Order: sequence, then structure tokens, then C-alpha cells
Amino acid sequence: MAQKGDLLSFRPDIKVLDATIRDGGLVNDFYFTDEFIKDLYQTNVKAGVDYMEFGYRADKEMFDVDKFGKWKFASDEHIREIVGENDTDLKLAIMADVGRCNYKEDIHDRSESPLDLIRVATYVNTMPAAIDMIEDAKRKGYEVTCNIMAISNAKESDIATALEMLGKSCVDGIYIVDSFGSLFPEQIRKIADQYLEVGEKYGKYIGMHAHNNQQLAFANTIEACAQGVSYLDATMSGMGRGAGNCAIELLLGFLKNPKYKLFPVVQFIEKQMVPLLESGIEWGFDIPYMITGHLNQHPRAAIAAMKEGRKDYTEFYKEIIDKD
Repeated sequence: MAQKGDLLSFRPDIKVLDATIRDGGLVNDFYFTDEFIKDLYQTNVKAGVDYMEFGYRADKEMFDVDKFGKWKFASDEHIREIVGENDTDLKLAIMADVGRCNYKEDIHDRSESPLDLIRVATYVNTMPAAIDMIEDAKRKGYEVTCNIMAISNAKESDIATALEMLGKSCVDGIYIVDSFGSLFPEQIRKIADQYLEVGEKYGKYIGMHAHNNQQLAFANTIEACAQGVSYLDATMSGMGRGAGNCAIELLLGFLKNPKYKLFPVVQFIEKQMVPLLESGIEWGFDIPYMITGHLNQHPRAAIAAMKEGRKDYTEFYKEIIDKD
């Protein structure tokens, strides 16, 4: 597939989604202050960001509400407390995880909710359940995307089957997700072509969600973008699980759409993200994340090592190698 844009071109099809609360919430168990969330919302409006993800809609029967901040459960009521009637161009989203969300009861009709977009997250082996969630959200009136997670560990034939299932479904968009931060731009190029082919066949847009284990989240995002992927996830200061995500300040600085404004993001980082880091909350590239990314493994071992403050990288490397 021919490259869709160059570094100087403006692409009207591109949309930016801020995933700071949802992916960043995995770092601090979703304990954000209301002031932080309100400031983030206003920043996204000023910066011209297209979508803001408010967290997960997790099942309260499954997850202890006393062990997580409210954005793990991101209720319509709590979102409305932040946005009011949301009389802006910014669209609002939440993520619903297959098997971790009581979607039939907890996701209400679009007419009763401040939300615009439901993002269904699934693995290739839970695709039938994901399709049911997608159909439920569409019936309720939402725009719906599907994030196929951990594709670097999935068989190519399984991904192809999953894409065909989604192509034939009522989903609006399909996301490439580099869950382990293990993919390189050349691989992203080929994967993007595969997804875009299905997208063009069935009339779906394609998105990109990258992790930064090998310092490639931004590179992989703009590589996917150049191929024709149009929905791009990013977070403030790259805040996200483990090594974090594509930094929104880098992405907005790269995109040529004049509606995107970098200055409000810089202001927000200075006001909110710097104090967050100084408070001891950690995310971003580090050697343990690089090792799990390099070996195409889930970062849970690296996250544990970072929490323990481990600097014995050689020992950690040997432990990870022995797991293979």
C-alpha cells in the first residue's frame, strides 16, 4: 500500500485520542484528583484533541472499588461532573474490557450518557465476546472501536480471522495495539497494511495504540500514520502502563493540522505532569521495560522490578531469559 502522507502534508482524516486517564491510570490505580481531570479536559479542548478517554468501565462486582480510583469505573455521573453538557468539539470515550465489564447493565443508552465512543478491548481468542459487546454498544447508539491487544504474540492467521470478523461486524474502527512495546516501524508498516486492507474492504477506520518499551511509541505511531492509519492514541508526557505510550506533545508537534495547538499541552505538563512525577509516580522507558519489549513479553515482570527499585539489570535479564 502506498504511503498516504509525508512530513509536510495535512491529513483531514487524522484524529487524536488522549488516553492519559485510562492508560495512565494503570500507573497510579486511577487515583487522579478532580482538579487534574478537569484541567486535562480543558487542555484537550484548547489543544484541539479529538477524543478524550476517561478510563475503564470496569465491573464493580469484579474489582474492589476501595482499591482503585473512580476512573477505573468511569461512571457517566462522574464524567458529567467534569464536563457538564460538554458543549465542545471534544468527543468523550471509555474503554470496556472483554470479561471485565458488565456492559449490558453498566453502559447506558447514548441518549442518557455524556459519552460518544466505546472502545472494546479484546484478545484474538475472545473475539466472539468482543463482537457481542460491539453490537450492544452500537444498539445503544455509540461509535465503537475494537482494540485487538497483544498482536505481537498472536498468530498471523488468528489476526486475519479476527480482522475479518470485525470487518463483517458493525464496529466503526479497528485498532493496532502494540501491547508489549515490542514491534519496530518496519513491522508496523506491514501490520498497518494488513489492517488497512480490511478497513478499506469493509469501510472501517484504523487506529494505532503504541507502547514505549523500546523508545519507539512515537516512531511507530507516525509510521502507522504515514501508511494511512488515521486514529492515533497518545498521552500527556507519555504516561501509561510500564514504559508508557506515545507522548501527545510529540504527536501534536508532528501533525500539520492547524487545529492542533501544542502550547496548552506544554502548560498542562508543567502544571500537572511534573508534580505527578515529583510525587513519586513512575512511568516511562527503563531497562527492565526494554528487556521485556525486546523479548516480546508482557511487561508485568518489569513493572514488578521497577516497583521494587531493582537496578540489578543483568540478574533481571537472566531471570527473564530463563522464563523462555
